[in-house]
Amino acid sequence: MATTEHIRPVKPRRGFTGRPSPSPGRLSGRLPWMLLLPALLGLAFLVLPLAGLLIRAPWPTLPQRLAEPHVLEALRLSLVCATVATAACLLLGVPLAWLLARVEFPGRRLVRALVTVPLVLPPVVGGVALLLVLGRRGLIGQWLEATFGVTLPFTTAGVIVAEAFVAMPFLVISVEGALRGADRRFEEAAATLGASRWTVFRRVTLPMIAPGVVAGAVLCWARALGEFGATITFAGNFPGTTRTMPLAVYLALETEPEAAIVLSVVLLAVSVVILASLRDRWVSAS
Repeated sequence: MATTEHIRPVKPRRGFTGRPSPSPGRLSGRLPWMLLLPALLGLAFLVLPLAGLLIRAPWPTLPQRLAEPHVLEALRLSLVCATVATAACLLLGVPLAWLLARVEFPGRRLVRALVTVPLVLPPVVGGVALLLVLGRRGLIGQWLEATFGVTLPFTTAGVIVAEAFVAMPFLVISVEGALRGADRRFEEAAATLGASRWTVFRRVTLPMIAPGVVAGAVLCWARALGEFGATITFAGNFPGTTRTMPLAVYLALETEPEAAIVLSVVLLAVSVVILASLRDRWVSAS
């Protein structure tokens, strides 16, 4: 039987300086003063503009201004176009994300980079690119007009196309990440039992990645709702046809600043609601 003479005392952990290393609990409780000041400055830089927007908002007349016809018209057009653009992104983006996540093919990295280009591309440049391809004299636009009589620029359909172009990468990235994190053993088990690829995708894969699809769709919708540069370049700024909320804000700044503030508050409220709804998704993903 071992005696207490053979039991060696546990030595404290020592760092590079030879001193005992602090425990993780002590480290987490410390306040990094060297990082606190820049952190507070960064927080103020992000929050103060939003606070200024809320402070300067004409709250007493807010309901009346929101009920004005041109405000309701811009809001309705924004909601409809963003929703249709999101539906188009779901139809095209989910298969694209599946292709990038599950299929090995030459040039996949290049394709992934091209898919994410609209994230960093200036929206105005995206609008110019859409004009060169889908405009009346564009590579595809002239064929659409000559064959089907379809003209996209400066129409409501053009707004939807511009919003889908800048918003789809958000959906693709989210769904691709969900696909890469999904357990493929369930899909393999379903295939072993005789399910077709379409059945496996519809009955097994989609339910597993549903949270990622929802999160990507919400982010896509929010990005489409706030799109400005590509919309005004490709679709113009026509009341009732292409003037969405961001365009109405830009126009109101020149003639009626209070109306611009009201529209901005509406867009801010929508953004806050979206971020709050996605918080649980982000926390679970982290």
